[in-house]
Amino acid sequence: MISRIRTYPMNRKIYYFFLLLILLSGSSSILYAQQPSLYPSFNSRKLSPGKTTYYIDPVKGNDQNNGTAIKTPWRTFNRANQLIFSAGDKLMIIAPGSFHQSLVIMANGIKASLVTISFAPGRYDFYPDRSFKTRFNISNTNDTPLSLKAIALYVVNSKYVKLNAPGAKIVLRGKMIETCVDKCENISINGISFDYERPTVSELKVVNVNDHYADLQIHPDSKYSIKDSVLTWEGEGWRHQPGWYWQVFNLKTGDLSRQSMELGKVKFENKDGMLRAWFAQNPGFKTGLIYQNRDVVRDCAGIFMQRSKNISLKNIRIYFMHGMGVVSQFCENISMDSVVVKPDEKSGRTCSAWADILHFSGCRGLININNCFLSASNDDAVNVHGTHLKIVEKLSPTQIKVRFMHNQTYGFDAFKAGDSIDFIHAESLLAFGNNKIISAKKLNDKEFLLTLQKSVSSNILDNDVVENITWTPRVWIHNTMITRIPTRGILVTTRRKVVIENCTFQRTCMTGVLIEDDAESWYESGMVRDLTIRKNNFVECGEPVISIHPENKIAESPVHKNISIINNMFTLKDSKVFGAQSASNIIFSGNEIKARVVTDLNKLIELKNCQNVKTSDNTILLK
Repeated sequence: MISRIRTYPMNRKIYYFFLLLILLSGSSSILYAQQPSLYPSFNSRKLSPGKTTYYIDPVKGNDQNNGTAIKTPWRTFNRANQLIFSAGDKLMIIAPGSFHQSLVIMANGIKASLVTISFAPGRYDFYPDRSFKTRFNISNTNDTPLSLKAIALYVVNSKYVKLNAPGAKIVLRGKMIETCVDKCENISINGISFDYERPTVSELKVVNVNDHYADLQIHPDSKYSIKDSVLTWEGEGWRHQPGWYWQVFNLKTGDLSRQSMELGKVKFENKDGMLRAWFAQNPGFKTGLIYQNRDVVRDCAGIFMQRSKNISLKNIRIYFMHGMGVVSQFCENISMDSVVVKPDEKSGRTCSAWADILHFSGCRGLININNCFLSASNDDAVNVHGTHLKIVEKLSPTQIKVRFMHNQTYGFDAFKAGDSIDFIHAESLLAFGNNKIISAKKLNDKEFLLTLQKSVSSNILDNDVVENITWTPRVWIHNTMITRIPTRGILVTTRRKVVIENCTFQRTCMTGVLIEDDAESWYESGMVRDLTIRKNNFVECGEPVISIHPENKIAESPVHKNISIINNMFTLKDSKVFGAQSASNIIFSGNEIKARVVTDLNKLIELKNCQNVKTSDNTILLK
């Protein structure tokens, strides 16, 4: 299995050094904004009386107006950002236009009287230059932990807010978090769409190749420059030279895969309206294929939600998002209904997501993904997991120090008082005790001091870990299309009930569904205890199409249990429909399998250290 990419720029230490100097100098001492007058804190805002409608017109408005009549609208978000909205309030953006500020919502609605934010149909350009910026430590994304993330729409410390924007299109004019929901309850976002003027994934099509050069048609949205025969991708607020990491898309077959391609010795020139790449040896260009390239530094997320409850995204259209997709971190009860992630058909682009599409880290309650279309990414379509933290020191009978171990996952608050934890042997991935947290003290961005209710087990071995088992979700993924994915369709590791049903997995480059769990690479936690995969259609996915693959080194006992794979349809690319190791109580029944050769089911299944596996009523047909 190909591991997920983790790379760092050559000048990373220099970057951190200078950014730290900036922070220490005080120029960024206010992390919530460089301009507090534009983005005042909760205590500095004015409380709206409630049941009031406010209007913004970015073209005809004036911030000197009262903003409470459609004929006297404000022009910018500045006046709205001075308010705490109350029950029944409405903020209406009545015309499309450009904004150089963020909309930062603080609101106290009630169930019977929501705070409503609405955008009229049309295009809205959001620029990062005067936007709200703050630090976030985002799971699987923390390559630049000290950098300030620009945010377009920010809902913070709020409850009962509805953002309604059918027909409105937010276009980002630089790297930004498109929407952030932070420490909120009962937030719904409906109808809005997101795109980039200049996506951070550049695209080209190979028109012609011979022994010494290739002619490349650069997508019109992928701006670039050439100096001294060196190609540089040019964006809005960013630039980089092509690295080794590429993706290749075949329009005819729909196949999308990763490819390593070094261009250090390739010379570029503009030639007859195209870009000509000269080489002594072809680095990997093939006529007719589309190539995607990006900077692999993980510095942002598309939509970010943290420490929030009862969140709904519905009828959302994402044409492109930069960073680690839609990230939900320590959130409870998340509904994603009719979220469509794919490039605009008119744009000619082939990439809609810089990395993962939907990513869930340390959540609880129900994750409900329904009627979604997830496509054209640079990584997994869906990933649901917790995080193992390594036990580095036992300080007293009831105190331990634990540490984040992955360089892209750390800094966030992984524990709260009252949370329960399991102790996990790293080599077997089996629990050997549990405890309850009395207090959690964050020592630094990577370490916590946990004070526990009971005495700590004496069976702790080197490299053992803990998992926060309070924050483990139920998952229901249904009626969803997953296609044009270079890696896995769905990764999910949680001990609570998981159902994947009535979905289509179309030619994922790797495994369609992967059940992992590890304590040495990504430290993504979760032992499966109740998984049902039923009535899905898997079409020529990477194999094994469904893989139960915990990364344990010692198979003392099953890691994953109670797995039912029933009434699915499989059209195989090669020869393996299902693989499992260190699992028990598996049912593989009622499935229809189309293969190149009609053969015995046992030849299509790989099992290692598994117990109580039952197969029945499966049909194998000639493909």
